[in-house]
Amino acid sequence: MARIPKRRKAVEGKYDATKNYEVLEACKVVKEVNTAKFDASVDVHIRLGVDPRKADQAIRGTVTLPHGTGKSKSVLVFCTPDKEEEAKAAGADYVGLDEYIEKVQGGWTDVDVIVAMPTVMAKVGRLGRILGPRSLMPNPKSGTVTMDIAKAVGDVKGGKIAFRVDKYGIVHASIGRISFSAEQLAANATELISSLVKMKPSAAKGTYVKSITLASTMSPGIKVDTKSVR
Repeated sequence: MARIPKRRKAVEGKYDATKNYEVLEACKVVKEVNTAKFDASVDVHIRLGVDPRKADQAIRGTVTLPHGTGKSKSVLVFCTPDKEEEAKAAGADYVGLDEYIEKVQGGWTDVDVIVAMPTVMAKVGRLGRILGPRSLMPNPKSGTVTMDIAKAVGDVKGGKIAFRVDKYGIVHASIGRISFSAEQLAANATELISSLVKMKPSAAKGTYVKSITLASTMSPGIKVDTKSVR
């Protein structure tokens, strides 16, 4: 039999593993049962009633969380020289083209988000094998292929996140840190889930939002009542 850590035992009486909590109450419970001694990430896992193998049900998109994620994201911008100052002024951490293409080809991917101008995508496209598996490839659907570099960088720095359904039909996303208030976490979670509900494919049959679970980096999963976030 697996041994249950002392910290886990200490929180078992603080929540009901069989209960579906309203979203705000679930956020309060996540904070109460967190055992990490650092500012842990709080994540939401949403199981959807879709078939990701079908193109019209492969949900993906972006949403700007009202309270951000609590994490400063590093941004690389692939652009022509005339756009470099705009990108830097917007807060981009790395700006350029050929030199950074070479760095990425050499294995460097130490960034959270990559933004690119449409006119340079022919060059950036060569990096697909490296950036694709890391979910870093710029994409028009996520707003990371655009001529409005300043807005794209500002959105990322301001709390915009990208999400996509995995092969099991689940969307995983960080909605903040354990230091956030329960109200901030609930607002972020509601914004994300509302965006997903609006994206429901017409081909999706039956229950669309099947289950929602909240958890911090080192806490048990807390079940959320799906009706409480619609």
